[in-house]
Parts: sequence; structure tokens; C-alpha cells
Amino acid sequence: MAAVPAAGTRPRTSLRRSRAKRRAGRVATYLVAAVVGLFSVFPLFWMVLTSIKPRAEIVTRDPVFWPSEFQWERYGDVLARGFTTYLGNSLFIATTVTVIGVLVAALAGYSLARFDLPLKRYLLLVVLATQMFPVVVLLIPFFAVMRQLDLLNSYTGLIITYMSFSIPLAIWILRGFFRGIPDELEDAALVDGCSRFGAMWRIVLPLAGPGIAACSIYVFIAAWNEFLFALTFTSSDDMRTLPVALQAFIGRDATDHGAIMAASTLFTLPVVSFFLFVHKRLTEGMVSGAVKG
Repeated sequence: MAAVPAAGTRPRTSLRRSRAKRRAGRVATYLVAAVVGLFSVFPLFWMVLTSIKPRAEIVTRDPVFWPSEFQWERYGDVLARGFTTYLGNSLFIATTVTVIGVLVAALAGYSLARFDLPLKRYLLLVVLATQMFPVVVLLIPFFAVMRQLDLLNSYTGLIITYMSFSIPLAIWILRGFFRGIPDELEDAALVDGCSRFGAMWRIVLPLAGPGIAACSIYVFIAAWNEFLFALTFTSSDDMRTLPVALQAFIGRDATDHGAIMAASTLFTLPVVSFFLFVHKRLTEGMVSGAVKG
């Protein structure tokens, strides 16, 4: 005759199985995250590794995963070729576009989210439609306008151009964040004596911090990586930006791959630094949204 399980044995067995399943799921999640992380980070690792390899180990039939010697002096050579000038140009243009662009997008997004403007629906469609045109289509019209305004080969011309194609999407992003903030909070601030601008500055903008961080990252990276307009609108060497300067390492007969990778590493550092600067606000918004969801 089969033995009868003692009272309480079946729940304990079920509990152990449940814990084992959760543990296995957690391990699988970590493994997938590790694979995705390695897949994402490997190009950056290979870029840095290539920048310090000897020339003979860069272009080889079998990849060299660890250099026989480290050639750090390649970074000094890149900086000696005027890299700091190009870095300064890119930093100034990208930072200016980000500050002015996000400010304009915040004011426009707030107005579109809070006020009943005439023809508001069609205005939103026009803002969205600007993102449907390929950037290359706008090259010739922008060039003609900038030449007419005598803004070619100038910071102002590039800043205006970059803002024209980065602000519309930023407006849409921030409008969505502003609409997610309850009107009652702003009404309470108005009752307490705040002006409309004061309520926006003290109540709405801090709550929309994650959206502003996301827009800042988008606008900064769009301006930082832009190549086509910078190549077309600048003619003097001291006005070149980093993406344009990188092509100088590509020659007709030979390409300095090590210098390209060293310059690309330096080119990536400001973007990573900016992301680390704003990622806390971005993460707070993602976590807050997950909890609310």
C-alpha cells in the first residue's frame, strides 16, 4: 500500500518548485542581459583596442584580440593634427543647439499641450510632417538660404540648420510629457499666487525632467553626429566639426585606421559624458513610469 504524503508536504514542494523557477528565470534574464551588453559594448571595445594596436596588427587576416604593444602616442598625434579645434567646434555647436533647441521645444510643447490654439491640430501635423522629409532633400534649399543670408562657413548657419530638423521631434516628445502632468497641480500653483510662467517653471518643468533629459540627449547626439550639412556649409579648416575632420584620415592611397579609431574614441567621450550627466533623470522617469504603469 502506497504511503500517504504528510500534511503540508505538497505545499512545501510547490513552493520549492516556484522558487526554482524564479531562480532559473532570474539566471536566464542575467544571461540575456549579459549577451546583449557584450554585443552592444564590443564595437566600442574594438574601437579602443584598434586605436592602440601597432599598425601591422590592425588590418590582418585573423583578428588580433590583444595587441603585442600599446601605442598610446597615437592619441597625441591625433591631438597634434588640430583635433582640439574640431572638438571645440563640435562642442560649441552641439551644446548651443541643445540649450536653445530644448528651451524652444519646451515652450512650444507646453503651449501645444496646455492651450487651445487656433488650428492646433493642423499645426501639430505640420510639425510632424517636417520629420517626413529626408535630410538630404533639404540640403540645397538650406544652402541657398544660408548663402543669401551670408551665414555659410559660420557657427550661426550650422546652429540654425541643426535646430530646424531637431526641434520638431523634441516638441512632440515634450508635448507628450507635459500632457501627462495633471492640470490640477498647475491650477493649485496658480491659486497660490504663481503666474502661468512661474507655475510652469516651478511645477511642470521639474516633473517633465525625464522628458527634457531625453530630448537633450536626442538633440545633442543629432547635432554632434551630423556630417552632411557641416561638410557642405563649411569651407575653412578652422570651422570643421569632428565628423568632417574624421574623413581627413582617409587618403586616396592609404587609410590611417589607427588614427581614425583614436579620433573616434575621443569623439565618443563627450557623448558618453553627457549621457552620464543626464541619465539619472532619464532613469528616474523610466522607473516612475514603470511604477505608475
